[in-house]
Amino acid sequence: MATSPCSSSGVSSASSAGLGAEAALEIRTRSVEQTLVPLVSQITTLINHKDKPKRSDKTLQAIQRVGQAVNLAVGRFVTVGEAIANENRELKEEMSIACIEAKRAGETIAQLTDVANLDHPEYDGRITIFTDKTGVVKAARLLLSSVTKVLVLADRIVIKQILSSRNKVLATMEQLEKVSSFQEFVQIFSQFGNEMVEFAHLTGDRQNDLKDEKKKARMAAARAVLEKCTMMLLTASKTCLRHPDCESACLNKEGVFHRMRLALEQVIEIVTDSKPSGENEMAAISIYTSIKEFKQSQKTKDITEDLEVAILKTCQCMNELKRELHHAATSLAADLLRYHADHMVLKALKITGVEGNLEAVAEYTCKLSEQKEQLVETCRLLRHVSGTEPLEITCIHAEDTFQVTGPQIISAAETLTLHPSSKIAKENLDVFCEAWESQLSDMSMLLREINDVFEGRRGEKRAYLSLPRPGKHNANLKALKPDRLDTEEQAKLGKLGLELHLLTSDVDSETEKWEDQENEIVRHGQSISSMAHSMYLFTRGEGLLKTTQDLFHQAEVFATEGIKLASVLTAFSNQLEDDDKPLLLFEIDKLIPVCQQLQITAKTTVQGKNATFAKVDTCIRKTKGVMTILSQVLPLSCKLLKKCGTGNGWLRSPHPWRENRLQRNTNEDSMEGKTDAFGIKSLEYHVANLTFLESK
Repeated sequence: MATSPCSSSGVSSASSAGLGAEAALEIRTRSVEQTLVPLVSQITTLINHKDKPKRSDKTLQAIQRVGQAVNLAVGRFVTVGEAIANENRELKEEMSIACIEAKRAGETIAQLTDVANLDHPEYDGRITIFTDKTGVVKAARLLLSSVTKVLVLADRIVIKQILSSRNKVLATMEQLEKVSSFQEFVQIFSQFGNEMVEFAHLTGDRQNDLKDEKKKARMAAARAVLEKCTMMLLTASKTCLRHPDCESACLNKEGVFHRMRLALEQVIEIVTDSKPSGENEMAAISIYTSIKEFKQSQKTKDITEDLEVAILKTCQCMNELKRELHHAATSLAADLLRYHADHMVLKALKITGVEGNLEAVAEYTCKLSEQKEQLVETCRLLRHVSGTEPLEITCIHAEDTFQVTGPQIISAAETLTLHPSSKIAKENLDVFCEAWESQLSDMSMLLREINDVFEGRRGEKRAYLSLPRPGKHNANLKALKPDRLDTEEQAKLGKLGLELHLLTSDVDSETEKWEDQENEIVRHGQSISSMAHSMYLFTRGEGLLKTTQDLFHQAEVFATEGIKLASVLTAFSNQLEDDDKPLLLFEIDKLIPVCQQLQITAKTTVQGKNATFAKVDTCIRKTKGVMTILSQVLPLSCKLLKKCGTGNGWLRSPHPWRENRLQRNTNEDSMEGKTDAFGIKSLEYHVANLTFLESK
């Protein structure tokens, strides 16, 4: 459930204000938090009012406005709740009762804070804000209780949708395991693909809404397994149908089904906040965690001076160890990734498999096993220097993926060697090899993330809310075909991509010079640079932006962030002397049109390979233009900020969100036509292109 009786910084103040323990909540999703916390804040303002002998009319009216604002907010909230109730009959009665209670409580608060209803002489020396403070507290309790109930019920709807989607996926998987003909398989897999797309969208929203970063990382790992295994399941099943008596083909297929079931269960454990009986939650043991726990221990009050000195010296030594270990682990990982970048073993397996050369395949499978062990050990080493618990979980996921995928490639290669003329067996090996290459690419991104954390450049991610919205949560999901850059296109973009990379490095260097890293100008600059870097990686065929549609979506968000920066810079320019304004205004005047042009380009629909590449090229060039302006704006702003003497605290944001490498759109209507970090569209692509099955 999204809420349960526990402490939360966002609402704990309500308890101290007299609302009691029932108001103290553990909020597990950002959508619930963003809905509930502002309401609690307004109520707390009312409850914390202290009666004084006399109050001014201005104060009375201010408190009355707060009471009216609470009532209006509750009214809008109830309208949404009732709409959700009408779309979910099984919860309609409970939801309706909770909505009625919330509406009644909101109206009561408005009445009790209404100045016109105060029963006292006009010049009474004992004027108070409201005559019945106990009544306001009682109404506030009822309001929070009923609103929380509505939110819990709404969250139950989301969880129920995910459970229902999972059950459909499992049922279809069972059918897929039992099929005996290609025609039947094609029909069922098409249905399975659509169900997986729905499941991916629902769990993607939920993943991004979670507040717990460890759970978010575990959800990401499980969803990545499901996305990658779907194509493996397709080819492994086809191979088994074509060669039913081949033992290695059957092992290959069974391994994929088993891994998908485990991943599905992990998603459900996270969504329902439960654990299987007899199992404990994964407790990774790493040097990072141990050092972190040891440094908490030094804050204990009962430490003698000698022991405190010894602990400080030990901490110093551990910091040295941490630095050395980080350097050794990341250097080893980088070297290993470079060494295996050509994928020579995989290529050799494909060639010798088609030749039916059992001896050569055996030799190369041994080499792949050695490579697998090297990568597994490196993932274990990276886990110790990961720097955050979510990255620690990602390292474990990478280790598991290499551990599982290696033997699957070997069984697929053995099947091809036994049936060298089989197109399906060859396609199956290709798919498993692609999964291996994809994981190597993901490991490269993981390495960069670990380095970012070590150097203090990592921030938080924006949330995508998962609470149901009337008419939205059951939206039809369209299967869209994504496009990837081929080798020739990557080569054409090479110089442009490198120039963009150099600009991101320049901007990163400039942002690091600012003393106040929470300044709004700096944070927008960091966010823009982060997105530009992901677009540079796309030109190399790397990173989380997999398709051209991913790039266009990223470009759109990038342009929006640039316009936000222009707005902040304009506000800053208003604080400057007349002599200093022209330089900054000149840069702002250049920034806004470039961002607007990029927005238009990103939204323009194109068809055909050449037109799509031209759009990609334009997006990268416009992005480069924005980064060129940014590289000028940051040092200029820093200089002007110091000169005007407003201090580094100027333009600080109350909510220091920072963008991740792959930005997400938080607009309510952004589900259709967008993609997430785990390649939902690539799954849709496979589902939309199943017709080739029958020809093989």
